[in-house]
Amino acid sequence: MAVLTSIRKSLGFITKRESFSKILLGTGCLSNVPENTVYGGPKPQDPNQRVTLTNLRQKHKKGEPITMVTAYDYPSALHLDTAGIDICLVGDSASMVVHGHDTTLPITLEEMLVHCRAVARGAKNPLLVGDLPFGTYESSTHQAVDTAVRILKEGGMDAIKLEAGAPSRITAAKAIVEAGIAVMGHVGLTPQAISVLGGFRPQGRNVAGAVKVVETAIALQEAGCFAVVLECVPAPVAAAATSALQIPTIGIGAGPFCSGQVLVYHDLLGMLQHPHHAKVTPRFCKQYAHVGDVINKALLGYKEEVTSGSFPSSAHSPYKISAADVDSFSKELEKLGLSDAASAASAAAEKLKPLNNQV
Repeated sequence: MAVLTSIRKSLGFITKRESFSKILLGTGCLSNVPENTVYGGPKPQDPNQRVTLTNLRQKHKKGEPITMVTAYDYPSALHLDTAGIDICLVGDSASMVVHGHDTTLPITLEEMLVHCRAVARGAKNPLLVGDLPFGTYESSTHQAVDTAVRILKEGGMDAIKLEAGAPSRITAAKAIVEAGIAVMGHVGLTPQAISVLGGFRPQGRNVAGAVKVVETAIALQEAGCFAVVLECVPAPVAAAATSALQIPTIGIGAGPFCSGQVLVYHDLLGMLQHPHHAKVTPRFCKQYAHVGDVINKALLGYKEEVTSGSFPSSAHSPYKISAADVDSFSKELEKLGLSDAASAASAAAEKLKPLNNQV
């Protein structure tokens, strides 16, 4: 008691309503946000800047197009943040684009969580949506809810996306929504179902298929989904689905009549020129840049300069040691029996001396 009384007296500026822990938190002593480091440290998220479902509903009500981009890592997430993209989807297409597989099926939940966490650290403004990977939600509603919970709790996402088609997928979506998690549906070409579909084939190209697209989209809305992705369906079918729904539709290869559009970050930037990526890049994708060509040119330039010895120059060797210290260092090396190392240090200092004098 005497110790506590002493502490209270020394902290006499604390009012009765303020707790000792609150004061410590205010100074950062107990905060989980690290103090500034050489890298600046992470900044706490501002909840007032994050795009929410309310924001999306308002845009949809006003008829304003919604922008969504699929990204998989911290640098791309930062770019989406800067561009003011509404939604960032961490897609299971990372299996193909990042991991080099031919389909989305191989990627695991653990791998998806790594991508989700990286994106969450970079994108502070877009609504973050994480895909449920194949094999993590089909067995039961319990499995679906457990996976969705992990995507939010461990992945840092705001919502999840799942591919529909079968009634069990609709049931899973409903269960996840009832668990308090926002769900984005996905109809049309559902890449996880390529075994049934017979490959990456467009859907809704006949009457029965078109009706199924619209009916499935409506079922997802009734299950509580806040939006539906329409992938690789004819534009009139997407227009019909968009008209039938009261929630936004996000098109990808579905024409201009959806409530919004989504493309993959790497695809729209023209980032990858490798034959594998050419094989998995969809026909509907528009390339807004040819970043892959720039990357290849830069890598070739780097290789050439390293090979020729022109990199690194003095300008890229910024850490200096005085001539006196070099001399002493060389003598210490000599004592250690490292004569060649001593000569190398002295020779390097002499070679850099004229260059350092020019800086």
